[in-house]
Amino acid sequence: MDGAHDLGGRLGFGDVTITAPEPAFHEPWEATAWALNMLAVGTLRAYKPDTYRHAVERMEPAWYLRARYYERMLTGVTTLLIERGVVSLDDLEQRAGGLIPLSEPVAVLPVIQMEDTVAAQPRFGPGDAVVVIAKPTPGHTRCPAYVRGCRGVVRRIYPLAYYPELRAHSTVKRREHSYAIEFQASELWAGGDPRQSVLVELFESYLDKP
Repeated sequence: MDGAHDLGGRLGFGDVTITAPEPAFHEPWEATAWALNMLAVGTLRAYKPDTYRHAVERMEPAWYLRARYYERMLTGVTTLLIERGVVSLDDLEQRAGGLIPLSEPVAVLPVIQMEDTVAAQPRFGPGDAVVVIAKPTPGHTRCPAYVRGCRGVVRRIYPLAYYPELRAHSTVKRREHSYAIEFQASELWAGGDPRQSVLVELFESYLDKP
C-alpha cells in the first residue's frame, strides 16, 4: 500500500546511523519478536510473509516513523495473531498491563477472482526497455512509489516467485518472474546525476512496454 513505510528513494531523512559491529538483537525482547514471527509463519501457519509485511504497512504513520525495526515487527505480529483469533487483545493487554498498539484495519479491497497461474516464460529479456506502471494501491505492494511511471532497462531475470499483491490478500497462487531494472538517476530524481544509476527488483506485473 502507499504510505509512510514507503521510504525508498525519498530525501530529507538524514544519514543512516550504523553501529559496527552491530548485533542481530540489541535487547532480548527483539529476539522474542523475531521468534514469534517465525513461529507464526512457519509452525502455526497463521499468516504468510506477505500478509505480515502488509500488517506492518498498516501501522499508523506517526507510530511507524518513530518505531524501531523490531517494534514494527512486534506490532505486525500482534495485529495478525489477534485478527486470526490466535490470541485476544484483552488477554494481551492484561498481561502487558496497558494498551497495546495495533495496525489499522485492512482496507476494503476488490474481490479477487483468479485461478492459480504460472507465467512460465518471462515477458521481458535483458536489454529490454520497460516502464513501471503508475498506479496507487490500497493493498500490499512491493513496487516503490518513487519508480512508478519511470523508464528503465532490464538487466537480469530472476526465477519464478509468488506475486506478493495476491499472496498477501488471497489464497490465489500466481507465480511470475521478477527483474533487476536499471534506472538512470536523472529518471528518478530532478537533478539526478546522469552518470549514476539504480537497480530495483520489480515483479513482471509492475512493468509494461514503453
